[in-house]
Amino acid sequence: MAGRTDASGVLSFGVEAMDSRLGGGLLLGALHEVAGASSKINDDAAALLFIAGITARVSAYPVLWALRWRDLFAPGLAQAGLTPDRLIQAECRRDEDVLAVMEEGLRHGGLAAVVGEVGQVPMAATRRLQLAAEQSGTMALMLRKWRKNGAEPLVQPSCAVTRWTVGCVPSAELPVPGVGRPRWNIHLVRQRGGEPHHWIMEGSDAEGRLALPAGPSHRSAAADRGGVRQAA
Repeated sequence: MAGRTDASGVLSFGVEAMDSRLGGGLLLGALHEVAGASSKINDDAAALLFIAGITARVSAYPVLWALRWRDLFAPGLAQAGLTPDRLIQAECRRDEDVLAVMEEGLRHGGLAAVVGEVGQVPMAATRRLQLAAEQSGTMALMLRKWRKNGAEPLVQPSCAVTRWTVGCVPSAELPVPGVGRPRWNIHLVRQRGGEPHHWIMEGSDAEGRLALPAGPSHRSAAADRGGVRQAA
């Protein structure tokens, strides 16, 4: 199901607590970067599903997903709203190849979004992707992978309009045994022309939508001095 967009080319999250901090939502013709809050596999998966939920709501067009690691689990993406019939997967040998596929996809058009999973990315490459996204009006999302040396992915400078980290937190207890909706710590580390922020949210549902959990569980990043270090 597509999310709400308006004349300014913004995709809303449908959660006022987030949209009000983003000028209405995520810019469509722009590059956005997401990383797991840590190198743990569950945080990396949360970041991936956060991206999948966003792409699921942009439009009904296909999503191009370029990656080096053969770990894209289609049923998991479908649980976040991105169904296999909309997914175009491009397996690449190097980060440079992922970036080239992303740029080509953005310039080609006809896609809901372009996603790339990469480790190290030169500043110049993010500038090219941002320009290509602006020119085509297509959203670009980059899943930044933790490197083997433990270096934080968002330390490198970037031209991305927004930069995020997503990590898992314990879900609420269920009244009956079962599997509950995941709960994520979502940190807007940087946004162009705006302030950082931090929310605790229920993870993407089958339509790619987030939700606030019951109770006051989100707060300003200004109060969270232990956030991820990052460069502009």
